[in-house]
Amino acid sequence: MSSKTIEKLQWRYATKRFNPSKILSEEKLHILKESFNLTATSYGLQPLKLVVVRNSDLKEQLMPFTYYQSQVRDASHVLILCVEKNINNDFITDHFKRVEGHRNTPRTILEPFEKALIENFSKKKPPEIRQWMANQLYLTLGALLTVCAMENIDACPIEGFEPKKYDALLGLDDMGLESVIVLPVGYRDESDFFINLKKVRRGVDELIIEMN
Repeated sequence: MSSKTIEKLQWRYATKRFNPSKILSEEKLHILKESFNLTATSYGLQPLKLVVVRNSDLKEQLMPFTYYQSQVRDASHVLILCVEKNINNDFITDHFKRVEGHRNTPRTILEPFEKALIENFSKKKPPEIRQWMANQLYLTLGALLTVCAMENIDACPIEGFEPKKYDALLGLDDMGLESVIVLPVGYRDESDFFINLKKVRRGVDELIIEMN
C-alpha cells in the first residue's frame, strides 16, 4: 500500500544535526504557528503558549541549558512549548467569551458549561492541573511533528533541558509560563549519520489490536 502520508512519516526522524545555513521561510513558520493554534486541546481551553526563538545569540545562550545539544544552536528556529502557570476562573471565562463572540452562542447555553468547568477545576489540586496541561502540550507536540513531516521540515523534540534556566533567560516566569518541551526546527545537514538509518518500530501487527 502506497501513501504520501506514510512516505512523509517514514521520511521524518529526530534530526541530530541541522544545517545552520538553511532557514525556514516565513510561510513555513506561519504554517507551524497556525498548526499550534489549531491543535485539539481538552475543552478547547488551550492552556499553552509557543515561544519562537530565531536570534542566533539567544540560541547560543540556550545551548548550556540544553546540555550542549547542537540542534538548539544550528536549527533555523527553536520552538519552546510552554504551559500556563495558572488556570483560574478568569482564564475559563475568557474562553467562553471567545466562544460566544465567534459563534454567537447565547449565554443561556454557555453558562451551565462554564460554571461546570469552573467547579471542576476548583476541585483539582495544582499538580493535577499541571499534569493535565502537560498532556495537552504533548497532543500539540505530536501534531507539530506530523505537520513538520508533511511540510518537509526537520525537527527534534527535546526533553533533556533545564526548564527553570530557560524560563529565567527568556523571561517566561514574568509571562506566567513554564517551558516543557524544546523543539528545534529547520533542515537536516547531509552529514547527519541518522539520515539513512531505517526506522525501528514494533510494527502494526504488534501494536494494533482489532476487535471486529
